[in-house]
Amino acid sequence: MFPNNEGTKEHMDDLQLQGVPQGRRLLQAASVKELLALSANLLQDGLLVQVGGYFESGDGGAKLVRWAADSRKPDNGGTVHDPASAGAGADANGRWEAVHNGVADFRWFGIFGAAVPADDAMDAMADDLTIRRIEAHTDLNFVRRHTFHRSNLEFDFHGHTVTTEGIALNTRDNPFGAVIFFQGTETGDTQTLRLSTDLAELADVLEVADSSAFQVEDWWIARIANRPEGKAQRELDYLLKVTEIVDATHVRVNYKLGWTIEAGREITYKKMNPVERCSVRNMKFKGVPVPPSTSTSVRPFETWDQIGSNPIAYEFAVSCDVSGIHAIHVFWPVIQRRYCTYFVTERCELINPVERDWGGTGYLTQQLNVLYGHIRDCNASNARHLNDFTCAAYCMVENCHSDGDDYGPFVTHGQFEHDLTFVGNSGLLSFANSGTHWGDSAKRIKVQKHTACWVVAHKKLTDLTLEDVHVFVKEGNPYSGAIWANADGLQMKGCTAQKTVTLSQSSARSVRRNVLDNCTFGTVNDIEIARPAANTDVGYRPVASEVVMQNCRFNAVDRVSIGSIDRLVLINSWFEGASQEAGSLQVKSKEIFMQGGGLRNCGIVLAGAWDAEAAGKRQQSVTIGGGAQFSGTNAEKAFLKSAEPDNKVTWSFGDVTSTAGDEDTAHFHIAGGKHRVKAVGSRFIGGKYEVAGGGFGEDGRYLFMASCIEESVDRSSLPKESGMIKHSEGNLTFK
Repeated sequence: MFPNNEGTKEHMDDLQLQGVPQGRRLLQAASVKELLALSANLLQDGLLVQVGGYFESGDGGAKLVRWAADSRKPDNGGTVHDPASAGAGADANGRWEAVHNGVADFRWFGIFGAAVPADDAMDAMADDLTIRRIEAHTDLNFVRRHTFHRSNLEFDFHGHTVTTEGIALNTRDNPFGAVIFFQGTETGDTQTLRLSTDLAELADVLEVADSSAFQVEDWWIARIANRPEGKAQRELDYLLKVTEIVDATHVRVNYKLGWTIEAGREITYKKMNPVERCSVRNMKFKGVPVPPSTSTSVRPFETWDQIGSNPIAYEFAVSCDVSGIHAIHVFWPVIQRRYCTYFVTERCELINPVERDWGGTGYLTQQLNVLYGHIRDCNASNARHLNDFTCAAYCMVENCHSDGDDYGPFVTHGQFEHDLTFVGNSGLLSFANSGTHWGDSAKRIKVQKHTACWVVAHKKLTDLTLEDVHVFVKEGNPYSGAIWANADGLQMKGCTAQKTVTLSQSSARSVRRNVLDNCTFGTVNDIEIARPAANTDVGYRPVASEVVMQNCRFNAVDRVSIGSIDRLVLINSWFEGASQEAGSLQVKSKEIFMQGGGLRNCGIVLAGAWDAEAAGKRQQSVTIGGGAQFSGTNAEKAFLKSAEPDNKVTWSFGDVTSTAGDEDTAHFHIAGGKHRVKAVGSRFIGGKYEVAGGGFGEDGRYLFMASCIEESVDRSSLPKESGMIKHSEGNLTFK
């Protein structure tokens, strides 16, 4: 050590410091050991020493320290040094304290790798409120799980590896037992009341018991009591900021409700001191091995779920971001969040978690009760979920991708999530699909530019929008290639599915129409395009509303059914049979409107209305026009067929061209039942009419054909004309 300035004569030692004011003296020491060995004669209040390294100069542990003569802080080995602890015999009240601009380094504590646990060093830096950023420049190992309640702190590991060899056991069922857990605190202030009036959807003013307890920019958890159908069925359960005191019993918050909440329901407010602006960045995390489980509900042994490790968790947090985390061998989620508002998770990755069958394990990120989050540029492989939302709103997931994705990379649990957007991602989608306990409900989810092996969205999912979504068949997954969707304000545009789209209706909350536009779907045998009435399981109920399919195409039709839909509107949409020996499409829609488009090697079989058993009737109507075209032949040997003896069908043919592929193919086949048939301005080529036993002429049943063009059509099956049967006059018939 040597001086680069001189001190006063009264405090001279063998270095002969002379003439320099007390506050400007600066010494240099090569190491912490040399610092602690400085002579007591030099230790004047305010003395600065530049330490060249922790063990030796240049090793990366360099720092500037200041002698604080009155300090009694405990020695922590990095930001506070007590010479007395080193046997230097200095004043017990004096300490060397690090001088910094808010940025601290693990190397200040002599941590240069994973050989020495970094827990004490991390706690010492995080507990110092003057430190706002903690940096790691080597690999680190942690053996404890750390909880921090402070704000304004950032960890940056600069891409180094964090391990947890020898880490203490977690508590049971605790995904928040992370290495780094930021947690806000409760203030103890609460209010509970029963709502005097409904809280309207999209309202941002909440009723409170006494607004004098609230102040602008306070943070409160607003939680509605659960619905009786499920213990977690809560439409409102978020960390909200007060933005205005409206009156004595109302406050405005930074959130628009996603659901109407009825008068009389109990709501509880709990005031919080959240942690704010605490971020973690640029870490490679490697968890510890955990024996594999053989059950999703029974632990292999008592502490089995307490062994594993995960890096990051937040609870009651605001504006806390995570970026650049790359994890392997984790147990609980890599990034766990609950009651978080305003956050970004970006450029994170999870590969091969040690467990993914046990509930809650093997996630990249799980987010409970969150608002205004943005998850982007993340990846997962062989994981359970890349992104999990439970009771989330106004969040976006963008450019995230997963392989080995049969467990469902993108999920919502159905706890009344709303206004979520997914853009440019890939991986299986499963929305509102975790059971009645949560509510089976979500609203206004939009998915754009997505590829997946399966889309599961058939529970109480209202106003789902799918745009440019492409679903493919994946070997080994029997459900792949399919889109399952709830027809409650469903809108699909530019989507494809190699196997099928299957519609059902579990809710009827929307004011939007169900519209499928410019979509193409494959089909396989026994596929249901709409669920039948016979299957009344939750999530698989028949579609009791209108569905519009425009500019759509269904390919490779063999044995396919539309088992429900009250009013099926087909606009310029096509059904194409797999071959001339296939192409049977059974339809139980009450009303069928086909405008343009048509059938190629495919026939529609009218099987009675989907609710025929419940309603005691099998009435259907078919309206075809707008230039629709039928061509070829099919397994039914008819383009339109009704063979059930108790069917009651109203047929209306307008501007349609029906071209039979052979003489045995019928343009319409009516066998039994009670029918009303009108064909005006239609064109029939080849083939035949098959109407024997159609039961015309009685009880208002009729057959009327006029202004039609018939070319080489076998008319021999048409019944004898009468007052209610007219099919010869006014038609152009020729061979």
